[in-house]
Amino acid sequence: MIEMFWPYVPKEMIEAVSDVLRSRFIGQGPKVDLFEKEFEKLFNVRYAVSLNSGTAALETAYDLIDLKEGDEVITTPLTCTATNIPLLARKVKIIWADIREDTLCIDPFDVHLKITEKTKALVQVHLGGIKADMGYSHIPIVSDACQALGIFTGDYTACSFQAIKHITTGDGGMLILNNEEDYRKAKLMRWFGIDREKKIANQWQAYKERKMVFDIEMIGYKRQMTDIAAAMGLVGLKYYYEAVEYRRKLFSLYKEGLKDISGIRLIDGSNNVYWLATVLVEKRDDFAKMLFEANIDTNIVQIRNDIYKIFGGKRADLPVLNSIEDKYISIPIGMHISEEDVHYICETIKKGW
Repeated sequence: MIEMFWPYVPKEMIEAVSDVLRSRFIGQGPKVDLFEKEFEKLFNVRYAVSLNSGTAALETAYDLIDLKEGDEVITTPLTCTATNIPLLARKVKIIWADIREDTLCIDPFDVHLKITEKTKALVQVHLGGIKADMGYSHIPIVSDACQALGIFTGDYTACSFQAIKHITTGDGGMLILNNEEDYRKAKLMRWFGIDREKKIANQWQAYKERKMVFDIEMIGYKRQMTDIAAAMGLVGLKYYYEAVEYRRKLFSLYKEGLKDISGIRLIDGSNNVYWLATVLVEKRDDFAKMLFEANIDTNIVQIRNDIYKIFGGKRADLPVLNSIEDKYISIPIGMHISEEDVHYICETIKKGW
């Protein structure tokens, strides 16, 4: 079976984890700090806070915006539920926006039609690696780039290093911020509201000469990354551009191989880091069955969130999403896929379904 997903774990990554496991710090330690600095350097961003998942990065962004019950948040239903479940947890009113048929990302025109005086945040998702472009807004924009490492937009960008992403730390995330105040708050939020730098300056002692060496002034959580994960991430950063370039090559082969086949269209965008290769196809079930019988995996990856019971279980009036809901599906792409695999997949599709 040509699998849809497979973790990319270079040998060097295994060795790096072994080194950490023999060291003093296997929880949050110096590797986490180094990973953040190397991340900022590689992607030319200023404020990066590592966390234990991409979901934790989104949670922290929503906390920084201070979302409360009754606030309205405009978001897309075509995404991983991790984008929107944290909004439910904050009891905000979710306003669903439609998508663009060319990219499957949120439609900025529909977003701006739905903004009201109660709108507290806008959420866009760079779906499958394709950049969403909501443009500028006076309302805070959260960009879910958990499928699009390397694309940084809006006021808050959440990245993911989950098992099958461009680079992996087993699981992990990064939140990219635009100002020092949010950066300071996010670092406190990720570890119980405690200023770890003050603890380090006092040799990790919480009490000295009958006085506390630090205080807790805000609610925090346990969202921090570990040095085990950071060791994997440091190696992954070295391979990031190689991984994106290889995925781009495979995507280009798909684009060439599928271009003249009736009933199928490859989804792309002007800015793409190729996490998924998604197509719109007629008779999707027949298409998936045909490929499965040829030992080729497929997956729709995202189920529209609005039809889950926790979100109300009712399809929103979104004409574009409704029209393509039974057509989108993804085919294999990644470091585990060879050029020969792509040629075989394209030739199989050409035979029809």
